[in-house]
Amino acid sequence: MAAAPALFSFFLPKHVKFGRQFVKDARKLLAYKRDLWTEQAVGDFEAKITALERATESKDRAAIEEAATALDKDCAKHMPPSQDAALRENCEVFLVAIVIALGVRTYFLQPFTIPTGSMQPTLNGINWHKLEGEKPGFLTRVFDAVWLGRGYVDVVAKDDLEIVEVREFKSLLPFVDRTPFIEKFGFFPRTELITDHGNYVIQENEDSVTRNLPSYGATIPRGTPIMRGYFDTGDHVFVDKFTYHFVKPVRGDVFVFNTENLPTRENRQHEGGPSQFYIKRLAGLPGDTLRVDPPRLYVNGKLAEGRGFGRVMSKANGYEGYVNGDNGFDRMIMRAPDDPFTVPAEQYFAMGDNSKHSSDSRDWGPVLQANIMGRAVFVYWPFAPHWGLIGR
Repeated sequence: MAAAPALFSFFLPKHVKFGRQFVKDARKLLAYKRDLWTEQAVGDFEAKITALERATESKDRAAIEEAATALDKDCAKHMPPSQDAALRENCEVFLVAIVIALGVRTYFLQPFTIPTGSMQPTLNGINWHKLEGEKPGFLTRVFDAVWLGRGYVDVVAKDDLEIVEVREFKSLLPFVDRTPFIEKFGFFPRTELITDHGNYVIQENEDSVTRNLPSYGATIPRGTPIMRGYFDTGDHVFVDKFTYHFVKPVRGDVFVFNTENLPTRENRQHEGGPSQFYIKRLAGLPGDTLRVDPPRLYVNGKLAEGRGFGRVMSKANGYEGYVNGDNGFDRMIMRAPDDPFTVPAEQYFAMGDNSKHSSDSRDWGPVLQANIMGRAVFVYWPFAPHWGLIGR
């Protein structure tokens, strides 16, 4: 008797539909495992599938249940226990998620943290604010940490002391100062103040701490705050690594690049050290001639166009305008209003919006095209004040 057409299978008894589905699933399993099983195992499995198929055609409930039970036992012999299968499935999902995340990070979007104030007030670096009174209550501090990325510091001298040394280490957990056994695998920067009367730990990186500490050798009386205030974290942005594979960078972009082969201050101080990532505004394309006549920036003889440049030159809302190259800069490019600079081929001129306090292409020269990582497109944390798209 021929099997009922699929159109009418809805009207078949449940035990018949179950038998047919079981046969179909068992044949799939056999196709996957045939190369891994012995010939005898394959033959026994095929025989049980055939038995269930015949029982299903007869529509005999008892025969279908008997044949299905036998086939189910054979399946169980060749399949891992359900507990192991669930664990393996979860591991596979986890590994696939990691691969996808790494792929996105490598080719599409990568998170980046603004470390310094060279782009302020467009983008914030890590900022220290001194606090005269007591720090706020617990709930306020939790809200500030989540919403503003704000971390409070209140370190008081327990004795009269002098700071002897400052060094950074990494903590594995955000609220644990030191985990010696696995410290080298930590994620969270901490700074240890070594004094002549004990050590103190501050939950922030060394550079941010040392810029705001009392000077070495100064005596700090007992009961006096060594540091009391709060750090606002730098803006966390997503960098689009994909677009520049298809279109050239555009003047006015906020872009990220590595400092390999650039004579930055870090590279001059630590020759052969790891490359850093910088974020600046792209001020000049290959062939552009730039000139700064404070507070204005000129490109090819015309005032720089674009909202980003306009905000800087306005000297309003925290912007201070463009300035000429500092005498302390290595290259001292555009040192005066009558000292223009032409960007070489396949290179790009980078400038910080905080021009007075930015080490940029005026200091170490234009950025090589090969160094460009991508365009900063979105501030994803903290949620104020710059959360959202980053415009030109």
